[in-house]
Parts: sequence; structure tokens; C-alpha cells
Amino acid sequence: MTTYPTTITGLKAGLKAGDFTAVELIQHTYQAIEAKEDQVQSFINYQNHKEAALEAAKAADERGYGEDSPILNGIPLAIKDNIVTQGFATTAASKMLEDFIPTYDAHVITKLKEAGAIIVGKVNLDEFAMGGSTENSYFKTSRNPWDLERVPGGSSGGSASAVAARQVPASLGSDTGGSVRQPAAYTGIVGMKPSYGRVSRYGLIAFASSLDQIGPMTLTVEDNALLLQVIAGLDAHDSTTLDDDNLDFSAKIGQSIKGLKIAYPKEYLSDAIQPEVRQAMDKAADYFKSQGAIVEEVSLPHSQYGINAYYIISSAEASSNLQRFDGIRYGYRAEDVHNLEDIYVKSRSQGFGAEVKRRIMLGTFSLSAGAYDAFYGKAAKVRTLIRQDFERVFEEYDLIMGPVTTSTAYKIGERQSDPLEMYVADLLTVPINLAGIPSLAIPAGFDEGGLPIGMALTGPNLSEALLYQVAYAFEQGHDYLDLEPKL
Repeated sequence: MTTYPTTITGLKAGLKAGDFTAVELIQHTYQAIEAKEDQVQSFINYQNHKEAALEAAKAADERGYGEDSPILNGIPLAIKDNIVTQGFATTAASKMLEDFIPTYDAHVITKLKEAGAIIVGKVNLDEFAMGGSTENSYFKTSRNPWDLERVPGGSSGGSASAVAARQVPASLGSDTGGSVRQPAAYTGIVGMKPSYGRVSRYGLIAFASSLDQIGPMTLTVEDNALLLQVIAGLDAHDSTTLDDDNLDFSAKIGQSIKGLKIAYPKEYLSDAIQPEVRQAMDKAADYFKSQGAIVEEVSLPHSQYGINAYYIISSAEASSNLQRFDGIRYGYRAEDVHNLEDIYVKSRSQGFGAEVKRRIMLGTFSLSAGAYDAFYGKAAKVRTLIRQDFERVFEEYDLIMGPVTTSTAYKIGERQSDPLEMYVADLLTVPINLAGIPSLAIPAGFDEGGLPIGMALTGPNLSEALLYQVAYAFEQGHDYLDLEPKL
């Protein structure tokens, strides 16, 4: 019986050695998806992708696995369902787009196909990426593979649960305020929020355009760096992408971290943080010291205002971006309508879920004539102060360490009745997006209940290679990734 590795690097080696073909690997991947899907509920759609995936696998086998073959030739991946895929439904987990079939591929999808990767399905998320638990999906609530009664995080919860459950070796998510890093932390995998502009947003259904970034979610640091290398780069369709040819994010992996200066913000270790999470961070700091790094306490004084600023700015941008879903051009249209206003009001009222409507209203209010200066204008100024806090720290330190989340994964339904409590859960992640800098979530232990704890490594703009270097050094000293959920 063939044994299939669970990582990208392991699968690449197996394909090259002839241990299995891409066709066999894709067949195995669908078996793994089907065997666990009833439990974890990761996917919105995978059945419709199967025929195309097997055809792509045949093409990968015909190309072969020599030194000149595409870097991800034959490797299966899952894609968050707010990233458009030509000819295959892209729903953003919303009734509004339940039947939407895109006519083009997102830039990252084009890059993946050029690299030989094979898309096996689209995975679940909070509707339009608005939420932190995947409970806001129109279709289903995804489950945390470590405890099926708990959330996998959000909004990229399906991306995280699919990788953590070993249904796929990797996936793409999107991160507006922590939506790659928080679910990665809750499910014990690796998730990167790249520098703003590092990855094209062309074909990503917009939530908050000045904050959104697509990021890779994998089981290992090495896999994560490889996947980011494939999807990063300049794109003429996205004027915010960066013209940077230095995309070898694996370049520093394996190098010593001796002498690196790591900042440890006191604001990340307040009483709001679960004690076991704080303890895991202290142990991580001790490990870095044992490897010759310097770890010192610093302050990010304006991070306490991050939640307030983030939810004003992101909701304002969401209000603007979601105006296009009006029941006229594409998407859901209400049936019982008698005039143009009916189409707008009923289609949007019926097509959007409660959380999306809540944020549209908050954003519209923040941008209104009487409230703009008091809310949006002030939030923009706070954003600048937060960015300056990070810049000051990076003048003296190479990177920042801290927890990804205030706690480990909570139970499904536990916070759904209190939106404010859900928002506060993003306390540690949203300042990163406001500053536009990269941050990498990696496994850092487990709490007493056996739930994963995530650590964030955050660096200055375009420091992804450094973050992978430090994360790999930590990964090599621990066996967290050798453990997997028992499904």
C-alpha cells in the first residue's frame, strides 16, 4: 500500500522518485477529503473540480518531474472560496453569490497553474471573509479537527481545517485582520500574512482593499515559503503590487538565528491573554535565547486602539466594495420585486447575512457627512500611529514575537450572540494589517485541553525571508508538527 506524505516537500520528493503518480495522488487526495469531510466540513465544493483535477494530474505526469519541471507540478491545493476560479463557482460563502461562475482566474490561480499545482476544491469561510469563526458562512460551519465542537477560526476556517485534517497539504486563505493567522493558530498549522502588495489581490473578492492580502497555509515553514514564492510578485492588474524580484523566501531557512534581536511587546501579554498562551510564549522566548538570539521587552502603546480603528476602516471599505452586489449585474436577485428600489433593497436584504449587513451599516455610518471626521478620519490617524509604533521597534529589533490569539479555539456558538466579543478576539492580529507588514503564525504548543497555541513572528516590510528563517529554527527544535488530530 502506497504511503503518501502530508507535506508539499514530501509529495514533491515522492513524485520525483516515482513512488506514485500525480493521478494516483489526486485520487488519494479526494479519498482523504471524502473520508473526513462529514466531520470537519472544510469544503464548499470539491466534487465539481474532480474531473478537471484528474486531467491536470495527467498533464503533470506527462511533463514529468525532472529539474526543469514546474515547481509545484502535480501538487494538490485547496482555495478559499473568495478567490475566483474560471469556470468554477466562487461563492464567498454567501447566498448573494451562490450561483456565480467567474469568467477569469485570479492572478494567484494563474500563478499556481503555471507552477503545475492542481486545485481540488474551494473551501469554506465566513461570508465575504467577515468573521473569525467560519460560523457566518451561508453554507455550513467548519469544524476544528482537534475538537469538532470548536471553531477552526476565520475567516479562512475551511482553509485551515482542510490542511490540519490532512485533507490537502496546503491551501490559500486571505487575511484582512488576522484571517490567515488566527485559524492557523487555532488548528496548529503555519499561516503567512505577507507584506501588503507582496501578493496580487486581482481576483480576490474585496472586503477591505487597503488591508486584504492572500496568504499560504501549510503544515511546515518550508512549504509555506515555497507556496508564497509561487504566488508573490508584480501584477499589472493590481497597482498596489510591489516590483520586487527577490522572491526566494527560503533563502535564509536553516541559517543560525544567533545575534538576532527579537522584541517581546508587553501589550501582547496582558491579563486578556489566556495563561497557557502566555506560558507558551515565555517558553518560546527562552528557546530563542538558547539559540543565541536576544529577546527584550518593548512597548507598542497604540496597539490597544487597533480594534477600534480596524473595524471602522474595514467596515467603511466593505460598505464601498459591496455596493456592486445590487441584484442587477450578477449575483442573487430577489423575486418579489416591483421597481428598481425593490430590487436593491430586497436583493441585498435577502442575499447578505447578518454580519455582512452589520458591517455595511457600520461602514456607511462611519463615512456619512456627520460622522466622517469623528470616526473614519480619527481611525485613519490612529492607523498611522500604530504603523509608527512598529517602525520605532524595528529601528532597534529584527522582528517581534508574541501570541497570535488571546486564547485557544472556543466552542461553536459560544460567542455568536455577542459581536463585540468576537471583534475583541482580533486584538493581536489587526494592528499588523493596519501597518501593512508581514506576520507568520506557527505552532507553539498546546493547552491543557490539547488545543493548539499559535505564535506570531512579525517583521518590517518585505522581511518574509527573515520570518521563515526564525520560524524554521523554532520548528526544528520542537515536534508540534509531528502530532496530528485524531479523526
